[in-house]
Amino acid sequence: MSTPLSGVQVELRSGRYRASIAGVGATVRVLQYDGVDLIVPFAAGEVRPAMRGALLAPWPNRIADGEYAFEGDVHRLVQNEPETRTAAHGLVAWTDFAVVDSAVDRAVLSAVVAPQPGYPWRVRIDVEFRLGPDGLAQEVTATNESGTAVPVGLGGHPYLTAGTAGARSIDALTFELDAARVLLVTEDRMLPDRLVALGDDAGDRDFRRPRRIGDAVVNNAFTGLALRDGRARARLTDDDGRGAEVEWDARCPWVQVYTADHGVGADHRAGLAVEPTTCPPDAFRSGQDLLVVPPGGSTGAGWVIRSVGR
Repeated sequence: MSTPLSGVQVELRSGRYRASIAGVGATVRVLQYDGVDLIVPFAAGEVRPAMRGALLAPWPNRIADGEYAFEGDVHRLVQNEPETRTAAHGLVAWTDFAVVDSAVDRAVLSAVVAPQPGYPWRVRIDVEFRLGPDGLAQEVTATNESGTAVPVGLGGHPYLTAGTAGARSIDALTFELDAARVLLVTEDRMLPDRLVALGDDAGDRDFRRPRRIGDAVVNNAFTGLALRDGRARARLTDDDGRGAEVEWDARCPWVQVYTADHGVGADHRAGLAVEPTTCPPDAFRSGQDLLVVPPGGSTGAGWVIRSVGR
């Protein structure tokens, strides 16, 4: 039997939850509660649409011109997003991860970022998924298998939904994210412009109090996240309060929110990308919150996606 286009499939079940993990990009392909989608799914035999559910490593978001300096050397990456002239979303989103351990409610997938032009280090990426009463927990660990220090950023890319996804379906949904500041970006290249306080010059990006998304167009990183019991939360719900929530700890001081305005047809604004990240866009150039991992060392991040209101 041939392997599906999205890679080897791992099915997880726990109580009323069901998840399907695809090997390409260690992608969360399906997550349901009582048969209701919590993320925008796609078929196993389909090439993953955009970054839907993929892992972002060893950097999230974009690096301007694909060029950065690290410890005295200049590195040049392939500009894989030519329309913005950037290196986008890391090096593992289209990597075929191997399943190294699995059970009915748990799986571990692993892959290696090989030394290459622009990123001349060997980094192992291990991803653990656990499905339980509290939802799907994803823990990512990056281990430096090189002889020198390595720059790392980590993140996820789930597209939340509150049931059935379709064109402009998020417009009628309510979003909540308690963050103090938002990073404004340039319109043409989606690169950092300036960090502003919510309420000052943030336009329609203020979701500190739950409100309908409506026509709001968002593709920005937020920080200054309010923590409860050491964890930040973002929630997307319908008018009955049913939907999905992402929760993460202080290892991800940033979260990218994207209203999927570049989606085509039924994918246009069909889900809300909520992406916890360890650093902001272009961190390889700015150094802001960039993780530097010594030889033999590891760093990690994690998040949970769960059902709410059901």
